[in-house]
Amino acid sequence: MPTPVLATKLFVPARRPRLVERSRLIQRLDAALVRGCKLMLISAPAGFGKTTLVSDWIAHSTQRQPSTRVAWLSLDDGDNDPSRLLTHLVAALHGIDADIGSEALHLLHNAQTVPIEPTLTTLINDVTRASGHILLVLDDYHVIEARPVHEAVIFLLDHLPSQLRLVVASRSDPPLPLARLRTREELTELRADDLRFTRDEAERFLNQVMGLTLSTADVDALETRTEGWVAGLQLAALSLQDREDASAFIGAFTGSHRFVIDYLVEEVLRQQPDHVRGFLLDTAVLDRLTGALCDALTGRDDGSGMLETLERANLFVVPLDDQREWYRYHHLFADVLRARMLSEQPERVPMLHRLASAWYERNDLSEEAVKHALAAQDFERAAYLMELALPTIRRHRHDAMLLGWLKALPDDVVRRKPVLSVFYGWMMLVSGDLDAVEPRLGDAERALRGVAGTANTSADTEELRTLPATIAVYRASLAQARGDVAGMAEHARRALELAGPADHLARGGAAGFLGLAAWANGDVETALQTFSDAVASLHAAGNLVDELSSTIVLADMWVAAGRPSKARRLYEHALQQATAEEKAVLPVTANLHVGLSEIHRELGQLDTATRHLETAKTLGERASMTESRYRWFVAMARVREAEDDPEAAAELLDQAERLYLRGFFPEVRPIAAMKARIRIAQGKLLEAGDWARQRGVSATDDLSYLREFDHLTLVRLLIGRYRVHRDDSAIREAVGLLRRLLEAAEGSRRTGSLVEVLMLQALAHETQGDRPLAVEALEKALAAAPEPEDYVRLFLDEGEPMVSLLRYAEERGLLGHHPRRLLDAGTPVELGAAAPEAAPGATPPLSMVEPLSGRELQVLRLLNSELSGPEIARELFVSLNTLRTHTKHIFTKLEVSSRRAAVRRAQEHGLI
Repeated sequence: MPTPVLATKLFVPARRPRLVERSRLIQRLDAALVRGCKLMLISAPAGFGKTTLVSDWIAHSTQRQPSTRVAWLSLDDGDNDPSRLLTHLVAALHGIDADIGSEALHLLHNAQTVPIEPTLTTLINDVTRASGHILLVLDDYHVIEARPVHEAVIFLLDHLPSQLRLVVASRSDPPLPLARLRTREELTELRADDLRFTRDEAERFLNQVMGLTLSTADVDALETRTEGWVAGLQLAALSLQDREDASAFIGAFTGSHRFVIDYLVEEVLRQQPDHVRGFLLDTAVLDRLTGALCDALTGRDDGSGMLETLERANLFVVPLDDQREWYRYHHLFADVLRARMLSEQPERVPMLHRLASAWYERNDLSEEAVKHALAAQDFERAAYLMELALPTIRRHRHDAMLLGWLKALPDDVVRRKPVLSVFYGWMMLVSGDLDAVEPRLGDAERALRGVAGTANTSADTEELRTLPATIAVYRASLAQARGDVAGMAEHARRALELAGPADHLARGGAAGFLGLAAWANGDVETALQTFSDAVASLHAAGNLVDELSSTIVLADMWVAAGRPSKARRLYEHALQQATAEEKAVLPVTANLHVGLSEIHRELGQLDTATRHLETAKTLGERASMTESRYRWFVAMARVREAEDDPEAAAELLDQAERLYLRGFFPEVRPIAAMKARIRIAQGKLLEAGDWARQRGVSATDDLSYLREFDHLTLVRLLIGRYRVHRDDSAIREAVGLLRRLLEAAEGSRRTGSLVEVLMLQALAHETQGDRPLAVEALEKALAAAPEPEDYVRLFLDEGEPMVSLLRYAEERGLLGHHPRRLLDAGTPVELGAAAPEAAPGATPPLSMVEPLSGRELQVLRLLNSELSGPEIARELFVSLNTLRTHTKHIFTKLEVSSRRAAVRRAQEHGLI
């Protein structure tokens, strides 16, 4: 079900028939279009005519150039929710061109979390195919405070197609890259000093538009006192109508804008008939006005006619649609009206908000209904409305809105509402505040039992009826986050007992956690069976996104079972499902590409792995699911590691660590241990030793599957210590630990673990110089793997000792064709391949101390481009400092001192 679109937010304000021509400003905006400016920023305090200027300019532009189309979005506080903002943004563009935004809307409606960059990417691609020019106007941008929304607009600006120009009207400067845009001459700015009426404009406004007959001196005085402030001049003109003492009135007020507007609004209100004044004050609590809504608040039946009258009288009423059905008050005017109402009739304000809330509820506008209930401080009603709205809020992923609502309620109200307590607890779990979760779940159970001591006024919803099972599922999730495998399984079984036969979501969640518990215990066979049941429940629930997303976990389990090829087929089938419809479920697709990249990396197909990661980045730089965002960086780190770029790999793992969220899946591959493996491969054994001490990892630990990755990392560290320091105790510890790990893997029939343990046994024997035992262990490792070529990187990542052992086996015809196939998948650098002989007359080869690494060759190729240093760093996903390190190494090896010389030398020697 799509997020409802509020049509009045997309209305382009009509040009007013009586208006002061702002030719000097319109010419500047026209010139900005001609120059190709990306952004036109109109930034000034309230009342300076920002919206009026933009609408007037649009009317001129579209009249002169009919091919120019305008998409308008009036922003409000609710647009701090990225899902709501994106939905309306796409709708605005779709409204002017039916070929724009269909796929983006599909993404928003089917993604598990808000896919900001994938949505914008598809939207931008649609715009590039559009004809003519498009102006996208974001009005009232100052209401936006959420960083994700600002980042979305920055992404749009950074990738703005030539057909599209962005216009932003705001009371303050938005946190966009304005300095960069200024430097590139891609920004045009109009500010308060530009928007002030000149003396001539003020005279035309007062005497022609407002119908006054002021003298030159009076006009000068008003212009001086208001400093050309448009709202001040309009209020002054309204106050001057039918006055004979204009000069005396003009001389009576002075001071700041706030003082002036308070003074002038008082004068305007004093001149209105009682029924008009009463209408203005009663309806001041509304952000939008329509006749029926106004009637609900005033108790009258003249709402529509009164709004039309106010518009004709220039009483700061702004139409929001062509039919003159919806209006709003000018923001400044509304502020003063509300302040006046609170001052004169404070007891009526809550009642007016309750009336507005009831009208919005009757008209199925839940967001506004909740807003007015909260404003009335009718918290019981607000909570009831939230419960009714919860299914829609969750379906549309308006998590930010829901959390804002819950925080606006007194805590005791939330605790009395079982559904709200549970979902407050879930949000705490997702945010990482584990200690706050169980108290909320306990509150929900007490409320369900009626222990709270109050009558149950909760909404009778499906969420309430299935809440006991949901609570058990969330307790299983909390246990998983705390590493309590037994507790996770216990709560998951309880959830299955509580869930009804048709409660597929709860049953899917419960079965999923039982599968995760089995996986955490190393029982991969049970994990596969149980988690497959969970996927079937999600399929029965019709939840395609969750069904496809679960493929990632299921594939990981198949890898642990020693079947990477099965995992690959699973990913490929899921991709086919994701793209079976006309529009792909791109957020899920991005995650599947990340998983496939990991499989291809293990196959030694680094180019293919990189392409999948680049595709995933295009679909969404971060993985769409919150809990999976870190995996893109892990996968790219593993590729960089295989390309002999350990520093870039370590940086990527640092980024992954910052994104990793505990609580969703067993931590079977701790990122800290991955970083330790990189340091071991570099020979930085002291740093790796620090990791072991901090994690408390030793060769005498009790074994468990959740510690297996740590223990296999420790084995590598101990072998490294023996290789470097000839530490006999280290190799004895390694061999003893491997023996115990082998027994555990055989006992649980985890083929993936078995292959790795046997490979490390071979490495330990090779390091000790016992080649016969090394070959014997290598043969067992290859025999244990159903398809040994699925494990290319497992063997080659161990570096020169393993390459040497494989060469030895291959040269002597041992172990069949497997050594040759593993070696064939290696990179030239790690295999130590010699450079081809130079042809007669060719430039002699460089006498480099050591050859360029695969990563350095990548950097060298990019140096031979027009990309700047920072752009190359972004292309390679590394920091600028890391790029400089690579460049320094390249210069040293090529015996040059500049980028141009490096490129020239590389071309001479056929390196690029």
